Amino acid sequence: MTAETVEVVETRANIDDLKGKPKIAYFSMEIGINEHIPTYSGGLGILAGDTLKSCADLNIPIVGVTLLSENGYFYQKIDENGNQIELPFNFNINDFLKPLPTRTEVKIEGRDVKIRIWYYPVRGISGYIVPIFFLDTNLEENSDEDREITKYLYGGDLKYRLSQEIVLGIGGIRALKAMGYKTIDKCHMNEGHAAIGTLELYHRFKDIEKVREQCVFTTHTPVAAGHDQFDISLAKSMIGDMLPESIMEDVTFDNKLNMTRLALFFSHYVNGVAKKHGEVSREMFPGYSIDSITNGVHTTTWVSEPFQRVFDKHMPGWRSDSYVLRSAFSIDKKEIWAAHMDAKKTLIDFVNNRYNVGMNYEHFTMGFARRQTPYKRPDLLISDPERLAQIAEKIGPIQIIYAGKAHPKDGAGKESIKRIIRSMKHIDGNIKMTFIHNYDMTIGKMMTAGVDLWINTPRRPMEASGTSGMKAAHNGVPQFSTLDGWWIEGCIENITGWSIGSKKSNEGESDDDADRNDLYKKLETQVMPKFYTDRDNWIRTMRSCIAINASFFNTNRMIQQYVLNAYFK
Repeated sequence: MTAETVEVVETRANIDDLKGKPKIAYFSMEIGINEHIPTYSGGLGILAGDTLKSCADLNIPIVGVTLLSENGYFYQKIDENGNQIELPFNFNINDFLKPLPTRTEVKIEGRDVKIRIWYYPVRGISGYIVPIFFLDTNLEENSDEDREITKYLYGGDLKYRLSQEIVLGIGGIRALKAMGYKTIDKCHMNEGHAAIGTLELYHRFKDIEKVREQCVFTTHTPVAAGHDQFDISLAKSMIGDMLPESIMEDVTFDNKLNMTRLALFFSHYVNGVAKKHGEVSREMFPGYSIDSITNGVHTTTWVSEPFQRVFDKHMPGWRSDSYVLRSAFSIDKKEIWAAHMDAKKTLIDFVNNRYNVGMNYEHFTMGFARRQTPYKRPDLLISDPERLAQIAEKIGPIQIIYAGKAHPKDGAGKESIKRIIRSMKHIDGNIKMTFIHNYDMTIGKMMTAGVDLWINTPRRPMEASGTSGMKAAHNGVPQFSTLDGWWIEGCIENITGWSIGSKKSNEGESDDDADRNDLYKKLETQVMPKFYTDRDNWIRTMRSCIAINASFFNTNRMIQQYVLNAYFK
């Protein structure tokens, strides 16, 4: 028997062992579980992966369901003029996933579309396995059109998107049944992409309340683009009689099937992803009870190797209990700084070798990496280059590292990248800039650990949560951010980082000019002087990030709240 055969047999046995237990099924359009598997676009997918990793660590009986996204989101290249070029992401599926013999199918426009299932095991710290199932329609039995459904994450037109959501929702429910999972107690929809699966449950139970008992829904954004909706005529042509007329008024908006409303209607528990986002969601969807569970990140995934060594030395048990990080206050500041400089040198060496930018280990370095889109205001930091240059001349050299992808159809986001690239060419003085192409998990780990300050500038109240600053905090990197999303809860001014703009979280949208002025003023008078002339206190802030923020804003704490409030309440 070959090693590959043994692994397949073990895989099959692991799945069989898990069948008999009560289960939660976690549905997400994207899951970022491994830096070599490009089945994610950004924060939503990384959160899904971090969630399932913590479930494995905590022995939570859950299974993940997602799409294969065979060519990924896209591989990003940027030309010399700042134009984003999107290429298919090529990876060898068989190197990471195992095909299962079980098949299922869905109907799309009356056609039978066959679905293959791939398996990936997430192994927790004690050996407990959480299975993730990737759904794939690239089969010879399917038409050429249907074989493309699971090729590109968020690709194509509305018809393509709805086809993907039928495969994820209806196909996901059927796949679990076909594999023998008979004790699924809860179906957790991570955003509305899987909401159409509720119609499969309704078709099965013929009882709205029974569906509600089983369904949990997490909404992730107040941005309209995050709430999919489809013309009723398109939806009916695609899914046939699965959509009952009796609920149309509850699940439609402007004569469109709204996936968020569909998920809300069929869920007994709904939550936003930060306290403020819960408030915003209740305003957006009056009449629904919407709780909040603030996001987190998977601690052992995002702590850099230098800090892992420090934590292992001083805080044994941190890998299984993130709250242990509270005792980081006792770590000597010299060790904190040494670990940070190890991580910083890795990042600086990377950008210097790749982009020949000549950055310096000792110079103050800021990082901004997330989806490039207008509401995140990626170029606010460099919107007044003359003033930034004056600050650098007065206080000390500045280094800025950018990264992030714009959605292929987000023209304004692509323009943001162009503006950043233009600024790189023209900015002078004591400022060095670079933009890292093809932002992914690997680059995210380097950046959140290696910069001195994490920048986040969303226009309030559009940032539902944000998790990159949490990753930075796990590595002792303070955040400088608009008070929105998780930062309303995590910011202790001058202790864990700094705020940008108004401190009143109930005020309306951000004022760009006011935020820009506050950003530059604090950089000049508080942040950079502390870094360059009061290093002891700067490291104290770094230590506070770990002890206060990392110990709380992690997926171990988050998933425990889901267990208590949503899964087994």
